[in-house]
Amino acid sequence: MQISELKLAKELIRKPSITPKDAGAINVLAKNLKSLGFKCRIINFKNIKNLYAKLGKSSPNFCYAGHTDVVPPGNINDWTVNPFKPVVKNNRLIGRGANDMKASIACFVAAVSRFKSKNKKFTGSISLLITGDEEGVAINGTKKVVEYLRKKKEKINFCIVGEPTNPNKLGEMIKIGRRGSITSRLTIIGTQGHVAYPDRAKNPSDTIVKILKKIKEIKLDSGTKDFQASNLEITKININNHADNVIPGSANAVFNIRFNNKHSSNSLKRKLNIIFKSIAKKDKCKFNVSYQVSGESFLTKPDKTAYMIQNIIKKITKIKPKFSTTGGTSDARFIRKIAPCLEFGLVGKTMHKVDESVSINDLKKLTNIYHNILENYFK
Repeated sequence: MQISELKLAKELIRKPSITPKDAGAINVLAKNLKSLGFKCRIINFKNIKNLYAKLGKSSPNFCYAGHTDVVPPGNINDWTVNPFKPVVKNNRLIGRGANDMKASIACFVAAVSRFKSKNKKFTGSISLLITGDEEGVAINGTKKVVEYLRKKKEKINFCIVGEPTNPNKLGEMIKIGRRGSITSRLTIIGTQGHVAYPDRAKNPSDTIVKILKKIKEIKLDSGTKDFQASNLEITKININNHADNVIPGSANAVFNIRFNNKHSSNSLKRKLNIIFKSIAKKDKCKFNVSYQVSGESFLTKPDKTAYMIQNIIKKITKIKPKFSTTGGTSDARFIRKIAPCLEFGLVGKTMHKVDESVSINDLKKLTNIYHNILENYFK
């Protein structure tokens, strides 16, 4: 049985799986995979639906990872089409998730259907690890499926994550690592009082301004051979004060650090806590801080499989893809704990945007790339 990447992409886009809602997307995928002979395990963690599907039993196991959840479409009136009724216009498939990343999943399934029709008995296995919790908090998705697979002693020998890795043209970029991400929520506690009597109060806004200035001025590093420089960005400053003549009792700020492998989340926490403690103590204020670590930085050193994939992409797209670690976090940060992995998918220009779309030609090429990867991997 041959599966069409365009037909399956449309089927998946029709399911409004706005994270964390599944809306039937996983079932659509499982139904198509079962038709190819895959054994499908739907794994639920709280309100998140995940899928681990496998064709074959022997080693090596080549895995494709992705997600069926999508970000909200925003104002539907801003779209030229209904975001959940996919349409092909000017040789582009338009719909929420076309780019990130339902179409990439469809390309891989189509590639497997083609591979299977030509290789009735191959040595090894092909698997898909699909989550419905990548665009959300990513707690009950791939992270927990990886733990589940580890407990089941399920071995994955290599994984390709189908995120849209290319900035402008298909074939430009393969992701082999990502910077880590840590978010800090800081509260400075002062003493509330009347603005006319500052000596009877302790204004926490003074302290939080000093702290934010200090941490923003820190040069964490200048980057490395494999990673761009680490950066700290302040994302929220809030003083919940409803009166203009009252010195507030507390002030809050949120900031995020994207960090390379010169740091760990723990080393950054230690560095920040020293600054908070020093300035708060000098100003006679107290502070509370909490941290959320989305992932540590990681790097998958290119091996023969990575170079094989690079060569296939170059052959089909006529572009030699660059190995890169740029961009935000992805589920590769969890998968790399159990298997070497890299990321390659579609062009990410329109992801999360109104009229998200993907080139029909790129869909065909990506299916061809994924098919050739399977052919070469299982030689």
